Amino acid sequence: MPPRTTLENLPPWLILMGSLAAIGPLAVDMYLPSFPAIAADLGVAQGLVEQTLASYLLGLALAQLCYGPLADRYGRKFPLLGGLTLFVVASLGCATAATIDQLALWRIVQAFGGAAGMVIPRAVIRDHLETRDAAKALSLLMLVMGVMPILAPLLGAQALLLGSWRTIFHIMAAVGILQWLAVAVSMRESLDPEHAAALTPRVIAANYADLLRHKAFMGYALAGGFGSAGLFAYISGSPRVFIVIYGIEPQYFGLLFGLNAAALIAASQLGARLLNRHTPATLLARALRGMVLAALAALLLTAAGLITLPLLMLCLMGFMASLGFVGPNAAALALAEQGRRLGVASALMGGLQMLCGAASGLAISAWHTDTPLPLAGILALCATMAWLSGHAAARAAAHAA
Repeated sequence: MPPRTTLENLPPWLILMGSLAAIGPLAVDMYLPSFPAIAADLGVAQGLVEQTLASYLLGLALAQLCYGPLADRYGRKFPLLGGLTLFVVASLGCATAATIDQLALWRIVQAFGGAAGMVIPRAVIRDHLETRDAAKALSLLMLVMGVMPILAPLLGAQALLLGSWRTIFHIMAAVGILQWLAVAVSMRESLDPEHAAALTPRVIAANYADLLRHKAFMGYALAGGFGSAGLFAYISGSPRVFIVIYGIEPQYFGLLFGLNAAALIAASQLGARLLNRHTPATLLARALRGMVLAALAALLLTAAGLITLPLLMLCLMGFMASLGFVGPNAAALALAEQGRRLGVASALMGGLQMLCGAASGLAISAWHTDTPLPLAGILALCATMAWLSGHAAARAAAHAA
């Protein structure tokens, strides 16, 4: 097991973890500009195509619960290689899907592969770093999650110019192969063999049950989860809002998407620097308040009929900037006391985030109007629930101290 270190520079293992964290956003965002093309090619309504995104998020939620125990028992490297293999196979399956049902099924399988890149990097970071430095490192993962929503839709839109929507999934498969090779060649195992957990149903159930009863863990995990739900509501609903309601051309969709991602990037990196002067708990509390204010502003403007694209973008950028602080600090606080069950804790936290995200994605795909009201309403609900969860977690942590 590597010794605990401080984050004075950018070690190679953290760069690799950041690249692995890109798998999930790549698979989520890259095919967004192709929704109309997929619907036309497969002869279905666009709402059914939007549901393939929700199916992917549901698959991520379930898969993460599996990877946690595997990572605590067999280490971090072996489950990563298995997950990346599954991701590559499923990406090729998506590329050859002949019906919307086949695409949805392969997307679920793809999620079971991509989930490895979401669970295990968080556990590896906590293997190496203490809470404050872990929050800084998790801000790097937020940077990746911010960069990929800029690059992935742009790359997907360009792939549509060069080929069909199936080309997008071929590119995903190629990325998965490169990631597999990087892990196989350069990654060192970070789990201390003495900390390996037994892989029995009783032990797994006991670990998850203990975490579900841990008020501070659940509060911080749900704060991040509801924040992520808002993100996935935006991801699911933005093609309809920008392309259908406001008439933005698909090739320019990535630019608007990228402005919001830039807000998330800038905030996450500013948050990493502010951790030198403020605690993760302080930054989280302030960011949750900002998230609520931005989301409620969007809802009130939309309900009053005053919303315009520039005003909507300002509210969305405020929400994303707040999320850039919420994500890494909520994750670091949730994992702070989990020691020997980091894999399981990371898995449960990620599973809760994806379940919240899948629910918000399904709600967006089912609620259609000719205004941004569904997006604004769901963002306001997610932000409010995140604030309530974070407040409950802070009270539980203070009581335990």
